Amino acid sequence: MISPTETETAFDPNADRLREECGVFGIYGHADAAALTALGLHALQHRGQEAAGIVSFDGTRFHSERRLGLVGDAFSEASVIDKLKGKQAIGHVRYSTTGETILRNVQPLFAELHGGGFALAHNGNLTNGLTLRRNLVRDGAIYQSTSDTEVLLHLVARSRKQNFVDRFVEGIRQIEGAYAFVGMTNKKLIGARDPLGIRPLVLGELDGCPILTSETCALDIIGAKFIREVENGEVLIVSESGIESHKPFPPIAERPCIFEYIYFARPDSIVKGRSIYERRKAMGAVLAQESPANADVVVPVPDSGVPAALGYAQASGIPFELGIIRNHYVGRTFIEPTQKVRELGVKLKHSANRSVVEGKSIVLVDDSIVRGTTSFKIVKMMREAGAREVHFRISSPPITHPDYYGIDTPDREKLLAATHSLEEMRQFVGANSLAFISVDGLYRAMGHERRDPLRPQFTDHCFTGDYPTSLTDVIGESAKQQISLLAEAG
Repeated sequence: MISPTETETAFDPNADRLREECGVFGIYGHADAAALTALGLHALQHRGQEAAGIVSFDGTRFHSERRLGLVGDAFSEASVIDKLKGKQAIGHVRYSTTGETILRNVQPLFAELHGGGFALAHNGNLTNGLTLRRNLVRDGAIYQSTSDTEVLLHLVARSRKQNFVDRFVEGIRQIEGAYAFVGMTNKKLIGARDPLGIRPLVLGELDGCPILTSETCALDIIGAKFIREVENGEVLIVSESGIESHKPFPPIAERPCIFEYIYFARPDSIVKGRSIYERRKAMGAVLAQESPANADVVVPVPDSGVPAALGYAQASGIPFELGIIRNHYVGRTFIEPTQKVRELGVKLKHSANRSVVEGKSIVLVDDSIVRGTTSFKIVKMMREAGAREVHFRISSPPITHPDYYGIDTPDREKLLAATHSLEEMRQFVGANSLAFISVDGLYRAMGHERRDPLRPQFTDHCFTGDYPTSLTDVIGESAKQQISLLAEAG
């Protein structure tokens, strides 16, 4: 039997997951701009928990507050919000996919340019960011962060266009990859989405004031109205004159990230008119049709596996039960003096509900398997709680390729599905059976007949290896470039 090594099982229980990306929020013309931005960031906290920042503008000066940690820790005090004066503000929650988790990388980034200040927040990842950075540094650019987002600040600063919007457009024309930008000048709020629409961005309104943000749940928390999604390849300019739409790229079919639906977006968000919650339930239902199991109960791996497990239970007729209880008040594992204590780490976050699983054959439903170490521990936990059989069902296809668009995935050799057959994976996690939803099944759950191989409806490279953009940094000489010579003292 293939099983995790001692090294593989000694891990932070948070580490064997797909890391969230980032979340952005911006509002124009509201007297409570900073406070509303902080609330919006609270709603987007699931997209990044390492750092949060807000920049506001009061008509004369920009004000910035950027901190490591959670939004509630950084922006819960009125004294902090009071410092962020003005009727314009943008904010960001961060999980780093490019650049270290240090204060100089916390967004929004800010630069003083010819014509005024420019604050910028970014969700996504640039696949030619290192290459552009190397060329800019060679030409004399001085970088203050190791974030790929800073590339755009330099490109805008170096543009010779007279109009700021033209300078911004000239900058984004030079970048590749995935992005949803929210920027702010002394006169404008700016939103931009990559040509394929890989990363999400929506337009809302509160009290007549325009809002740009990553998800509709950030509008809901402040009672704002959803207007529409920012289109793929669109640049929105919000000013006193109203909202202008620019389309600087040739029109192409959008390919939003499928993982927004599987995992990243909050269940109560609406993406492209689709309820995230209902789509995840549909994935579970298709999974039950494709991979049935003879079992007594369906048990979700909380929290992300819950909607799919509900769908599986409803489609199969097998009762849904909470066989695993999640502790919501645990951060990273902080006590790891011995191997024995390290092995208990997963129980800080999840514990078995013995009364539900003991003596039962269970269908265990989760959204993904990355390295497999967490799955191994959860299956083991179910068996130790008395489960007679564990049939593991995954509501995404096997993850066989890394992501370069803002999701922090391991290298391919560390992805379990890239290095093991299905049977080897089953042995590794210790389940009686293991099955994943098929790629076409995933597309059916999304409302399509199947995946169109010539014009895929979603960005799904983690399952198919079909990367929708150039990967300049991955294959070029920038791939091994050292980003910074400065190590922060910690």
